[in-house]
Amino acid sequence: MDSEYGIALGQFPCEVGSKLINIKKMAKLAKQANKKRARILVFPEMSLTGYTIRDLTYELAEDIPGASTEKIEKIAENEDLYIIHGMPERSKKGKAIIYNTAVLTGPSGYIGKYRKMYLPTHSVFEERRYFRQGYHMPVFDTDIGKIGILICYDLFFPEVVRVLRLQGAELIVCISASPSMARRNFEILTQARAIENTCFLAYVNLVGMENGLHFWGGSRLISPSGSLIIKAKYDLEDLTVGNVNYNDLAAVETFVPTIRDLRPELFALLMELSENL
Repeated sequence: MDSEYGIALGQFPCEVGSKLINIKKMAKLAKQANKKRARILVFPEMSLTGYTIRDLTYELAEDIPGASTEKIEKIAENEDLYIIHGMPERSKKGKAIIYNTAVLTGPSGYIGKYRKMYLPTHSVFEERRYFRQGYHMPVFDTDIGKIGILICYDLFFPEVVRVLRLQGAELIVCISASPSMARRNFEILTQARAIENTCFLAYVNLVGMENGLHFWGGSRLISPSGSLIIKAKYDLEDLTVGNVNYNDLAAVETFVPTIRDLRPELFALLMELSENL
């Protein structure tokens, strides 16, 4: 297995409620990513349907794997890419049980999924009205390294990235639908999570207007030392590619040994204090 790979950040404005149009956009960006020699292409949160679908959530949600993931599998196969995208997932155990889910697909087909753990329900957000929270944090062992995935608001909780890193994740991918008012928070948190876990972090954000909300784009790839490898444009559709080299991890871990210096006894205290808020 090689140690260096190209990562494509594919931010685009979604057509709210139109899976067909959004999949066509994904296919177009996948061709561009292939030409730029990327091995993995990442799309924003809920990129299959748009983020602000509200009550359409129940109509648009699908099984995973399902009809739409099969279409994206074909794109991944045709362009020889790993692809991460977001979508509403319907549980097989109940038609009204829906998750905000990130899907990982590879050149050989569907690999796995991650269900958003933290659902913002404040200010302009109403995710708990529609979604059930996820409970599992898998790390996917692929031909391009060990990949952990999280979604948007999950980034505000350092324990999510820490658990992924402790399972061996070398690359953390965060797909997002962050409105402009939260831009500063995400720019800070993406760097912080990469530094404190000595890992590569790819952040891909939605761009454009949806139902009165403005999404700022600004997708980025960050090194384990916190430096910016690449950054996509603000407010515009963009595809940008940067390289990660997992051989760089060892040097950073040596000089910033945050994983070595963990104090696991503090997690028990965290649980105790959290139960008594």
